[in-house]
Amino acid sequence: MSSMDRFLLALEKEIALRASEFSAGTTIESIFFGGGTPSLLSAQQFDRLFASINKYYQIDADAEITCESNPGTVELSKLHDFRSAGFNRVSFGIQSFHDDDLKFLTRIHSAVEAEKAVASAYEAGFTNVSCDLIFALPNQTPERWKENLRRAIALNPKHISAYALIVEEQTPLASMVKNKLIAPLPDEEDAALYEITIETMNAHGFEQYEVSNFAKPGYRSRHNYNYWNHTDYIGLGPSAHSFCKNSPASGKRWWNVRSIQRYCDALEKEEYPVAGSESIDKEKFFTEEIFLGLRSTGIDLKKLYPLYGEDIFSLKREDLARMEQDGLLHRQNNIISLTSKGYAVCDEVAGRLIF
Repeated sequence: MSSMDRFLLALEKEIALRASEFSAGTTIESIFFGGGTPSLLSAQQFDRLFASINKYYQIDADAEITCESNPGTVELSKLHDFRSAGFNRVSFGIQSFHDDDLKFLTRIHSAVEAEKAVASAYEAGFTNVSCDLIFALPNQTPERWKENLRRAIALNPKHISAYALIVEEQTPLASMVKNKLIAPLPDEEDAALYEITIETMNAHGFEQYEVSNFAKPGYRSRHNYNYWNHTDYIGLGPSAHSFCKNSPASGKRWWNVRSIQRYCDALEKEEYPVAGSESIDKEKFFTEEIFLGLRSTGIDLKKLYPLYGEDIFSLKREDLARMEQDGLLHRQNNIISLTSKGYAVCDEVAGRLIF
């Protein structure tokens, strides 16, 4: 048996085992194949996985079904296969339209290949295409970032995610920073690039519905939107994360092992491949409601009070008034949401509302 066949058998086993996490009648409205390079799977392998998913889960007829793809690993025929398998949305990890940036980020594709991949997706029949970009690279100038945004928008995607570069521990990038081979972009320059992002997206008809996500009207990613709104989700495969509410104000989060070997070993023994888990009590759930709500479309104070007994309007009246005056947030009825200026300091705003 090949290593791929072994992995697919394990994944099918987890698909079956996790079905019990859903109550009867629960409908799946979003499926996202991401992490690594799922586009390396063949059309037959995707058909096999979808057959297993449809066997154990009730899928909404209008479900958003996304495949994350590396522009360097797809061609027109592969994208046709995606459409035939049932995908209706494709997300490309473009990151940059400058080849030297792509080399720094250890990407295997070129800027030309990225542009070709998006064009091919539309030719294959996709009407919902998303592009990921990264800003705040070392020495990145506003002009280079504007060029990335311009070239991305010119491809006519329906959705763009723009993430600031994060130096993760125990990565080659972290080693380079530690050895002073490169220096992260200063915070004020990072903030300036983020401001350019928001202004450019707004000017071209994209709605900002989360700190890093922008969409044309009607094309917000349900996968992203549900994540930021404490909706249940089940992650399948190595390193996948899951979340399930125990009640409206508590829940549980768990995550799978990273090793494919350990993942397969566990499922071959009919065991869950869980690496760790955490229970989310009422206090932590409240904190997450504030942080996640502000990161996306806002927090409903009328909803929070009966669940947590906390009246933010009364207890944080002065802070709210000051932040509203400073242009960081606005209040409409019982909803508090961030302005474009507020998104840039989301964590700071959220911290001022946590007791």
